[in-house]
Amino acid sequence: MIVPAFVCTLIFSYAPMFGLYMAFINYKPGGSFVGSFFRGEFVGLDWFRYFFDNGDFWIIMRNTLAQSLLSLLLGFPAPILLALAINEVRSGAFKRIFQTISYLPHFISWVIAANIIITLLSSQGLVNKVLMLLHITDEPVGFFQNGHYFWWIIASANMWKDMGFNAIMYLAGISSINPEMYEAAKVDGASRMKQTLYVTLPALRPTIVILLILAVGGVLNAGFDQQYLMQNDLVLKYSDVIDTYTYRYGLQNSMFSYGAAVGLFKSVVAFILVLAMNRLAKRVNDQSLF
Repeated sequence: MIVPAFVCTLIFSYAPMFGLYMAFINYKPGGSFVGSFFRGEFVGLDWFRYFFDNGDFWIIMRNTLAQSLLSLLLGFPAPILLALAINEVRSGAFKRIFQTISYLPHFISWVIAANIIITLLSSQGLVNKVLMLLHITDEPVGFFQNGHYFWWIIASANMWKDMGFNAIMYLAGISSINPEMYEAAKVDGASRMKQTLYVTLPALRPTIVILLILAVGGVLNAGFDQQYLMQNDLVLKYSDVIDTYTYRYGLQNSMFSYGAAVGLFKSVVAFILVLAMNRLAKRVNDQSLF
């Protein structure tokens, strides 16, 4: 049963890795792909030096790290809190309805989600109308005209979209907790809050640690769809991240080798972060991914 998944992984994840060689040559398309690929001039680390030396590097890294860290800050604890809240609901029907509603944003494409967010935050959108109705502001706030808001918009959008779906893993962990542990806590006089603090959260610690390792390892994966769909020329200096930068230069500007070099740099950094975070988690909490 594992053979189809193994074959797909080889074809779609490992076979394309030979294309990483493009990051070390000056690839110029012409004729057959194989001929152009292997006849390309070998330039070594020149594309990496070009990326580090030009003025775009620090802007791209600032935007990528800012958006990723804000998304991690808002989005990582949110599904844990949501799972704990759902677990406390006693009505089975209400719990199922609430879970379904919280899952729905995950299955909405970013094209639809981005248009919803843009509409809500427009000058005539619901958010600005509420702000003016409550006299918090006297005029509409230009959320998509000021780059400083963009990072928070992306982080909030990521949290809203994935919070319900990510909570499934924590709910699965909660369901595996032995009920006798809660009964013992009740006998000792523990309130619902203390049961959560001293029974539920310690039982979820392995799951939390593993997901945190993966989240930190993907800190440079700030995203592509949401930034590309919600950015504009006014906020480009704050919205441009590694993935959108790679797309713009690698595909739109036909700098294929440069785009491959930037993508390889991101992957190497992510790999190092996973190893470092895994070792740190194993040393501190004796919990690790491998």
